[in-house]
Amino acid sequence: YDFCGRNGPTQHIWVYSGMRASQGRAHVYLIGKRKSRSALRRFKSQLYYMWFRLYHRDRNGGEDSSGFEHVFVGETKFGREILGLHNWVQFYLQEKQEILDYKGYKARDNDPNEDDHVLNVQFSWHGLVKPVASAFVGVSPEFEMAIFTILFLTSTEKTTTAVVNLDEYQLEMVVHRHGRSIGTAYPKLLSSNNRHV
Repeated sequence: YDFCGRNGPTQHIWVYSGMRASQGRAHVYLIGKRKSRSALRRFKSQLYYMWFRLYHRDRNGGEDSSGFEHVFVGETKFGREILGLHNWVQFYLQEKQEILDYKGYKARDNDPNEDDHVLNVQFSWHGLVKPVASAFVGVSPEFEMAIFTILFLTSTEKTTTAVVNLDEYQLEMVVHRHGRSIGTAYPKLLSSNNRHV
């Protein structure tokens, strides 16, 4: 697996900067559910292990993947297939640098509108095409990390899904485990503004 954009030392900075609002509320919630200890140091360690610890996706490969890189940065499988890249900020930055080419949204019946904050899109990246990917749009990475952290820590299933109603949206949140780390995490838009998607 190849990573497109690894920055080793920034991992620690990300964990610590993400401890503000969204992660702080997630930590309080998880303490209440007895899924995390109250010591902030332990919670940071928990976040680091589930999001940034390197593991191998392929049995024959080395430890070259992490949940954070898969979800927020994107990676390729042996340069032949796009994996992950479920973050709109990375999507925007890569498109701005002309590394990513947005091919359009994927919808069953309706065009997305300005109120939609989860989209299914198709794009090419590093010469490869991803037929469909879903991502939040317009939310902070800290918010995404907090939501997916809660889902991951409150379940022991290999794949955890939860239907969530947010304002006028119905979403399915999906988290796949890779052992004790996050393998992937993404939202799926089920309905928006009373429209079935």
